[in-house]
Amino acid sequence: MELFNMVAPCLFGTESIAAGELRRMGIENIQVQNGRVLFSGDANILARANINSRFCERIYINVGEFEAESFEELFQGVKALEWERYIGKEDAFPVNGWSIDSALHSIPDCQKIVKKAMVERLKNKYSVSWFNETGCEYKIRFSILKNHVTLMIDTSGEPLHKRAYRRNSTEAPIKETLAASMCDLARIYPDTVIYDPFCGSGTILIEAALMATKTAPGLRRYFAAERFGFIDAHVWQSERLRATDLIQHNIDFKAYGSDIDPKAVELTLANAKKAGVEKYISVRQSDVADFKMQDGRTLVVTNPPYGERLLDLKQAEQLYKTMGQVFIKQDFKKYYIISPHDEFETFFGRKADKKRKLYNGMLKCQLFMYNGGK
Repeated sequence: MELFNMVAPCLFGTESIAAGELRRMGIENIQVQNGRVLFSGDANILARANINSRFCERIYINVGEFEAESFEELFQGVKALEWERYIGKEDAFPVNGWSIDSALHSIPDCQKIVKKAMVERLKNKYSVSWFNETGCEYKIRFSILKNHVTLMIDTSGEPLHKRAYRRNSTEAPIKETLAASMCDLARIYPDTVIYDPFCGSGTILIEAALMATKTAPGLRRYFAAERFGFIDAHVWQSERLRATDLIQHNIDFKAYGSDIDPKAVELTLANAKKAGVEKYISVRQSDVADFKMQDGRTLVVTNPPYGERLLDLKQAEQLYKTMGQVFIKQDFKKYYIISPHDEFETFFGRKADKKRKLYNGMLKCQLFMYNGGK
């Protein structure tokens, strides 16, 4: 059984959430680092992580790591790695990457060196003088952080936050992985009732529904590694079957969305249908000033517009005041609101019971958590 070392990048602030999810998949040897989670496993684990990850951005195979402060050290370090273990003589292997706080700071030069070293290694292994690169594509990713080089192969293809249900969206939509992280922190169960009064494209509601039904977010999409020659096709078949068997049907979960924009209402319904969770989601056009929740245990999980996103700062602050008035503190009601505004609590009118730092892309935000009691 061939084992792979893997790297799963994730949004800053969600590392522990991503690690917990991987553990629930039966994955071991997990290490949490800033912005990523490291783990190891066989081909089934590689496929399982891709299909089931709600919080990871990609799954990479870690081919190797070394220190390099010169182009010669970079060349020799790359050449020493066992690329033939993965890449055949007909395969394509485009290279890209990044460098931070390192002696080798020219990205184009690093790309050329990595490519050249790989070609030299594979030429010797396959006894060929030229690579047509017409076969399967293996996207090579290098990272150089403080002169520490990591070489990886992307197994996901499109980023994992692209679930296949949201080809269309409203302006400045929340990333699916961030929406899923908010839902995880809010604790979604099969009988949860959730509201999002700024539903936009429906991302939070759909991610909550996928979570409640235990539907794997990648079940309806394709992954780059499905074409990799060293992974048998039956691995993907068995892992998709495993994920399908875990889905819970006929649960009591209910999601209610609203938005002042009628196009957002249409998009949410269309995206929910694509995701296969439309029966759990109800949406209507409404202003947040008219927001009300039904009796009983309910959650609000939402990403209101803010100054750097859709509204100017004054409009956003007025919106927070309105939210504070309609998001009433009472038993069995909880509110999870993400915002980058440092003074959100002041305008909302109450201090949050808890806060969690999260990043929406590179924008630092806080998830403000309000517990109504009981």
